[in-house]
Amino acid sequence: MIEFDTIAAIATALGEGSVGIIRVSGSDSVHIADSIFKSKKRLREAETHTLHYGHIVDPDSGDVVDEVLVALMRSPRSYTKEDIVEIHCHGGIVVVQRVLQIVLASGARLAEPGEFTKRAFLNGRIDLSQAEAVIDLIRSKTDSSMKLALKQVEGYLGSRIRQLRQKLIELLAHIEVTIDYPEHDVEDVAVRNILKQGTEAIKEIQGMLEGARTGRILREGIRTVIIGKPNVGKSSLLNALSKTDRAIVTDIPGTTRDILEEQISIRGIPLQIVDTAGIRETEDVVERIGVERSRNALEEADLVLFMLDASRELADTDRELLRQTKGKPTLILLNKLDLPRKILTHTITELAPDALVIEMSVKKGQGIERLEQEVERLFLSGGIEGKEAAYVSNARHIALLEKCKRQLEEAVHSAESGMTLDLVAVEIRDAWETLGEVIGEAVGEDLLDQIFSQFCLGK
Repeated sequence: MIEFDTIAAIATALGEGSVGIIRVSGSDSVHIADSIFKSKKRLREAETHTLHYGHIVDPDSGDVVDEVLVALMRSPRSYTKEDIVEIHCHGGIVVVQRVLQIVLASGARLAEPGEFTKRAFLNGRIDLSQAEAVIDLIRSKTDSSMKLALKQVEGYLGSRIRQLRQKLIELLAHIEVTIDYPEHDVEDVAVRNILKQGTEAIKEIQGMLEGARTGRILREGIRTVIIGKPNVGKSSLLNALSKTDRAIVTDIPGTTRDILEEQISIRGIPLQIVDTAGIRETEDVVERIGVERSRNALEEADLVLFMLDASRELADTDRELLRQTKGKPTLILLNKLDLPRKILTHTITELAPDALVIEMSVKKGQGIERLEQEVERLFLSGGIEGKEAAYVSNARHIALLEKCKRQLEEAVHSAESGMTLDLVAVEIRDAWETLGEVIGEAVGEDLLDQIFSQFCLGK
């Protein structure tokens, strides 16, 4: 275990609450806590994983600051594998900050963002893929993204990577024996092993990558843009999907003059849904800015919900918007079916043969369930139940797995082409080292700083 100084930080969100927690980790954490915590029993005499009642006292003034519970977790059975003391005081900004300041004045240093988790990684309690999953768990917006992050925190990906690295190192050992003892004439056997095991490794990595798109969706959400002319029902749809009155709804065209964003979940799939200003030609300066932002949002969208008013004739603006959605996953929503129809479904399908048209009346609540079904089908081919563990969701992991797959493909190709075994071994070793970067076996300090800087203080 690496020796570090002792750090402290507030581990709960700032603000009024029932409990606020100050976390202290390091070799001096018990000594620091004993100097400010007054109880019937000294912490240095206490067993690990015990809870103690007492008071925090300012050592300079002797004033009682708060009535607290203190949790003691001794090394190595703690989150950081160091001695950890957690002070559970009454919630509230003033009291929690006061206790933290006393801890810092008694010898601890204020922790950097993510430093507790960084120590857990550096001390070997978790690998880098698990550490990165911690922040995904904190940021989870749906049950599915939470389950995915939890699987990674538990080490699912790291375990698969280590198994794959072990197979590659065994293959490398076999190649080295063949190179060192050429008199045994087993080069053909070595080549066959490279082709067989290399191909199997490529298939395994490809299997992980095939779930990466779904993993990204569960982790980050689908950027979904609702577009259409003014007053076709876009804001009403946003309110219906989010089950809130997030957007103002009136009969006056141009009510929405800017883009509105809302995080929602449809059948466990997180959507970052954007309600745009109605796209039309206008002399209003403010509305024109909103229309331009709507066009930009359309360019960045993963999914487009193109809404039409079925009670109005199809206009040139509608046709132009339909043209702009080409190349993007698009659902055409034919709204206001509670009014006399002016647009028929076959008219839309003739203009956009590949598009899916959903007939609906947002006002009456008709078609919402069908829309949710199609979003699920479009992105997850019918469901995600039971598949969460197979998904790789982190962009860094995806890039490294793709790099490793290319390196193994080059090694297999080299072996097939009759390249010398020592050169093939170099390519396989490169792939082995690339996999090591996923779990933190070979990473630089700059990358670690970048990863852990995304964490909040106290984690």
